[in-house]
Amino acid sequence: MSLPTLITFLVYLIGMLLIGITMYRRTHNLSDFVLGGRTLGPFVAALSAGASDMSGWLLLGLPGAIYLTGLSEAWIAIGLAIGAYLNWQFIAKRLRIYTEVANDSITIPDFLENRFKDNSRLLRVISALVILLFFTFYTSSGMVAGAKLFEASFGLSYQTALWIGVIVVVSYTFLGGFLAVVWTDFIQGTLMFLALIVVPLVAINQLGGWNETIQAVGNIEPTHLNMVKGVSFLAIISSLGWGLGYVGQPHIIVRFMALRSAKDVPTARFVGTTWMILGLYGAIITGFAGLAYVGANDAALFTNLGLEVVTTNGVQMLGDPEKIFIAFSQILFNPFVAGILLAAILSAIMSTIDSQLLVSSSAVAEDFYKGFFRRNATNRELVWTGRIATIVIALIAALIATNRDSTVLDLVSYAWAGFGASFGPIILLALFWKGVTRNGALIGIIVGAVTVIVWGDFLSGGIFDLYEIIPGFAFNLIATIIISLLGKPDPAMEADYAETQKRLHE
Repeated sequence: MSLPTLITFLVYLIGMLLIGITMYRRTHNLSDFVLGGRTLGPFVAALSAGASDMSGWLLLGLPGAIYLTGLSEAWIAIGLAIGAYLNWQFIAKRLRIYTEVANDSITIPDFLENRFKDNSRLLRVISALVILLFFTFYTSSGMVAGAKLFEASFGLSYQTALWIGVIVVVSYTFLGGFLAVVWTDFIQGTLMFLALIVVPLVAINQLGGWNETIQAVGNIEPTHLNMVKGVSFLAIISSLGWGLGYVGQPHIIVRFMALRSAKDVPTARFVGTTWMILGLYGAIITGFAGLAYVGANDAALFTNLGLEVVTTNGVQMLGDPEKIFIAFSQILFNPFVAGILLAAILSAIMSTIDSQLLVSSSAVAEDFYKGFFRRNATNRELVWTGRIATIVIALIAALIATNRDSTVLDLVSYAWAGFGASFGPIILLALFWKGVTRNGALIGIIVGAVTVIVWGDFLSGGIFDLYEIIPGFAFNLIATIIISLLGKPDPAMEADYAETQKRLHE
């Protein structure tokens, strides 16, 4: 890495840490640490939600998948775009209002306990356990992506690169909590957006234009241009099924809860949906252009950057397709711009890890420590419990990430399914059906989580090749409805539901 690139990159990292230090002074209680006091404007909320959602998957995983497999991987992007829009359209406003009605809930387990009047606290603890389980894997995916970035950019060993990335992201999350996370996410989301517009445009221009790029890809591998060639019906359904996961992702829907007003939702929806669709297009085009560009240039151009090049069936390709965006950043741009683009990749990674660490640490502080050990804990005590939990969870996730053979997409898909299947149906029913009961919600969460684990880890082949979020979501929904119909909701629950409906129409 050249000195100008290194300087630009380091300036970005220092800027993120300064935000953490600034927000440290504005974090006085647990609500500030995990929800920012419900003060987010629509632009910050939208870009923060998008950045925390997409992670390194958008700049590394998706371009790499398109590079390797072609348009058949674009079904995931379609499913995600639809799911994200529907999440803003139908969930955001209701959740913002309902969490305030339900005793001003500040975490998802907190909301579920208050929504279903669960005095046993079982619903809270089971929800928190699910969050800690799947977020550990989700956070690991970001750490793998971060390690790949530092490894390719600085020539470091994978293990050294991994721990440097962990130290950076944990530092500002530890210091500034939610406000540091959302403001760094806002900057990171802007950087990601610009990078996903600029990089594919420059790459296509280098290849002679869009038609020339498509022709080059077709000459290398014609099936890359066909969305359905060689793709089974189950594979398409599985890819579209990613969209089901949005309503159950704690690190995304917590942004809805943190909006300063429900009236900000339409603006946030427009900004967030536009950002996402253009970003997904950019990632897909980057993967296409990468296949054509690597195949048309001398291998030394890439090996001089420390990138492995292999030849498969007569086609020259990167050994790790998930590094194609990194390769473009360093080859196509001057050193200062390259530093900004590499910062954009790190932005994608950090913006998700910090959100996941924050939700996980809030589960430890609010849902375990305060809920079971110190009900009268002071705000300072809870904030520091959350900070310590941030470090511990990050260390566990980093240990999982030490396996460099893990792919970003595999780790993300497992965690995404876990949250979507565990929380998705419950959040949906909690917001739209007054008849859902505490027992129904409890059984549903357990059924969803267990289905994902069993389906994903122990079953394979035939119908079991279906992405585990789909059976997990379906079984959760069915179980919750059946158990709820066998019981009766608490009158206090019905009163909260009526109050939420009233505020929705004011």
